[in-house]
Amino acid sequence: MINSYAGLDDAEVAIAAARAGADVVRDLYGQRLARVDKGAGDFATAADLEAERTILGVIRSARPDDAVLGEEGGQQGAAEAARQWLVDPLCGTLNYAVGNMLVAVNVALRDGAAAVADPFSGEVFFTDGATAGVRHDGADVRLTPTSATQLVDVNLDPPFPSAPGFRAVDLLAHAGFVERFRPRVVSTTLALAWVAAGKRAAYVTDGGDLSGSVHFAAGIALCRAAGCVVTGIDGAPIGRAGRGLVVAADAETHELLMSMIRSRAGDAGQPPAVRPEARS
Repeated sequence: MINSYAGLDDAEVAIAAARAGADVVRDLYGQRLARVDKGAGDFATAADLEAERTILGVIRSARPDDAVLGEEGGQQGAAEAARQWLVDPLCGTLNYAVGNMLVAVNVALRDGAAAVADPFSGEVFFTDGATAGVRHDGADVRLTPTSATQLVDVNLDPPFPSAPGFRAVDLLAHAGFVERFRPRVVSTTLALAWVAAGKRAAYVTDGGDLSGSVHFAAGIALCRAAGCVVTGIDGAPIGRAGRGLVVAADAETHELLMSMIRSRAGDAGQPPAVRPEARS
């Protein structure tokens, strides 16, 4: 059998894998699907599982020696492997399960290429690690972030590890936020791709180290390559020392959001966030 993925570079492998997963998600949409309880109110559907199997099939065909960390299947291959793919086959499972089409399929090579597929628009956002684009109907267009929409996605899903010092929901009560921005909540990391593409001005979420998260790795890679400002909610570079995520289309938008986050933290008696020195 001819390996149709042989000879592809990492970006094309990421695109092919994300697109294959998106095909599964789209084909199973609207069906009554079995669920797998993951505890604490979380679950996976048969679409999550089948999409991940399909994505892994592409990666194994193209890069048989690489390790994979999947949202559903966990670690496959050596955890210390030089190359590891991070896979979230259906980001927005609850949306999907109730018939909401706001979902994403995320595939990222750690510290390298990445792709985020929207199963229902047909768009695949991608990066080779240096530049970022979107592929739709066979055409590639470079991603250009802009804050013109003034739309900011705020992740309101618990847990809130930085509370009481900061919770993303606190931004909605900040007078400066509602004067300058308009909040949106899509509950999927597709919103990160939208920041890179200029469809959103920014994205904010609480949490710990998200740099190696299967949910966030692909979106973070896209935003970095597109030239967005990427830090934690404390203004520090994301990573082991960082907390959560603030991604903005430009430095002005990022600084506005950071000033609001610092003021909310100050109101709660917490130490001020670190001011970012440069893009991350």
